Amino acid sequence: MKDQQRSDMGDEQNEVRVTDRRRVYLDQDGTEQVNAEAETPNLKPSYVEELEARTKAAENKVQEVQARFDQLRQQLQRETDETRARLNRSADERAEAGRAKFIESLLPVVDDLDRAIEAAGKDGPREAILQGIRSTATSFQNALAAAGVEPVVSMGEPFNPELHEAVDTEEADSEMDGIVIGEYSRGFRMGDRLLRPARVKVGRARPQAKQASEQ
Repeated sequence: MKDQQRSDMGDEQNEVRVTDRRRVYLDQDGTEQVNAEAETPNLKPSYVEELEARTKAAENKVQEVQARFDQLRQQLQRETDETRARLNRSADERAEAGRAKFIESLLPVVDDLDRAIEAAGKDGPREAILQGIRSTATSFQNALAAAGVEPVVSMGEPFNPELHEAVDTEEADSEMDGIVIGEYSRGFRMGDRLLRPARVKVGRARPQAKQASEQ
């Protein structure tokens, strides 16, 4: 009998106790239902949870700022492209207007040429033909001046390789040494830009005159 009691006590001591933490609740019909999900204890300290929450909030803020930045960048790019296109159109319009104005200023030149050709074809007086040619040249010079083109001054000026192209030389007095004494074709410039150098003849002092000046 005692052996039986000791056996029963040993069984009780070896028995594993299981605590059922499942939640029991009543559904709408009043039937008991068991929530099979056991409670999981939260092993994280509160300060860790707070740091994780702050980190998540910071990540969300960064994403919002990045999205806003991308939106502003796209908007700025669109505005820049529109401004560039508008400036290009404006520049093209100004260039087109400038060309039209220059061509308009050349129309009187065409009229004068037509009149000179007509006078020459009718065996008109030589003076009338010359007058037509002079009028044509004047009209053309006026058109160039209106476009900002001006002739390069050459005759009587010291030879300047940046403005003149020496195509010939001629012996001259010592005071005319290195001076432009003839012009074959005029040069033209527009502001600081040289459109065409003047083709000129440059004076060259005679050897004896040069030696005398050096003495």
